[in-house]
Amino acid sequence: MATQTTAERARKPRRDERRVVSNIVRGSIGNLIEWYDWYAYTAFSVYFASVFFPSGDQTAQLLNTAAVFAVGFLMRPIGGWVLGRYADRRGRRAALTLSVTLMAAGSLIVALTPSYGSIGVAAPVLLVTARLLQGLSVGGEYSTSATYMSEVASPGRRGYYSSFQYVTLIAGQLTALGLQIILQQVLSPAQMESWGWRIAFVVGAAGAVVVLWLRRGMDESESFERAASEGEQEQSGPARGSLRLLLSYPRQCLVVVGLTMGGTLFFYTYTTYLQKFMVNTSGIAKPTAAWINFFALLVFVVLQPVMGLLSDRVGRRPLLIAFGVLGTVVVVPSLTLLSHTSDPVYAFLLMVGPLAVSSLYTSISAVVKAELFPTSIRALGVGLPYALTVAVFGGTAEYVALWFKNAGHENWYFYYVTACVLISLLVYIRMRETSDASPLDEGVSRSRD
Repeated sequence: MATQTTAERARKPRRDERRVVSNIVRGSIGNLIEWYDWYAYTAFSVYFASVFFPSGDQTAQLLNTAAVFAVGFLMRPIGGWVLGRYADRRGRRAALTLSVTLMAAGSLIVALTPSYGSIGVAAPVLLVTARLLQGLSVGGEYSTSATYMSEVASPGRRGYYSSFQYVTLIAGQLTALGLQIILQQVLSPAQMESWGWRIAFVVGAAGAVVVLWLRRGMDESESFERAASEGEQEQSGPARGSLRLLLSYPRQCLVVVGLTMGGTLFFYTYTTYLQKFMVNTSGIAKPTAAWINFFALLVFVVLQPVMGLLSDRVGRRPLLIAFGVLGTVVVVPSLTLLSHTSDPVYAFLLMVGPLAVSSLYTSISAVVKAELFPTSIRALGVGLPYALTVAVFGGTAEYVALWFKNAGHENWYFYYVTACVLISLLVYIRMRETSDASPLDEGVSRSRD
């Protein structure tokens, strides 16, 4: 009997680890579909810009689509608040299921909306409506997904497991780019601009059906269930997931804002905007720019778990400081050189280098934020200040860059990105280490005043 008991004890960690992996996979696939839908907009906007807006020069039409992209980001703080509050009160699984439903609805609207030539101003209005729904979804998806993955991850491996949030985030963008490349091979440019781009949004809406089924089989995190049980027993103080409770953690919120500002602007500059930069500034053909983006992002995906695992060994703060230092010095030279080349190999190197720098931030940004807050306010604490920062800096990245270009001072944008990364570097230097080998049941800030 003793031998059997010992064997059972030996098997239990393996069963627990398999369950962790199962939950991470289910959550990650849903995250992939969410971000595929979100990035399909940027990947295919070079084709549908003329469909939703009046005729004009390419920069003006791309400026309009970038403005709608930024509008979607304005909903992300609302999504971070509404779905973060919902996740802290009703559970992570319920909030993740709701977020993917909203994203699917937005994609379906984009896929079915007629052109400006057919219904006039109603076309861009419906496009904005779709992006508002998707912004609401993504605002809640990021915070809830980051919270869920960090809570179900094995102690001591949170950096590694949480890095898969960005693995699937970028995989969503890669999927969008991959579909774009396939469609470019089988459809003519005229067909792509007429109706081919709609296929991407139909695929995204259909994928949500699979995600809904997968997320129904996810376990709720034990941290949430424990906090919910304790909250029901106490029945005192601010309610879980309330703004009143969040306001009792002002320092943590400011840390989230500071560490996100430079990281998100850098990330969106070298992912969503760079494809347009290559086409509109470098003069690289659209299909070639898509291939460059695809392979550079493929390298970027592989780096996420590597950096996440490294953070479990050396800590989160050293990686953030390394990103801040390298990010501050790489922006101006890389974008300046890229603006003067049309060589695909050179352009690839100028993209993949900064993306490797970005991986120092992206691989651990979610878990760092989650480790700042206790369970009762974690989803809202991660979601709201993060979404506000991303809306201001990440969501406007394309618009600001194109505005500077339209004004004849494109290089000013390079210095704007550099300044924001430098500010974040100061936050990384002042903040304390957040990583810990214990479960995320006692989340407290380790940041300094």
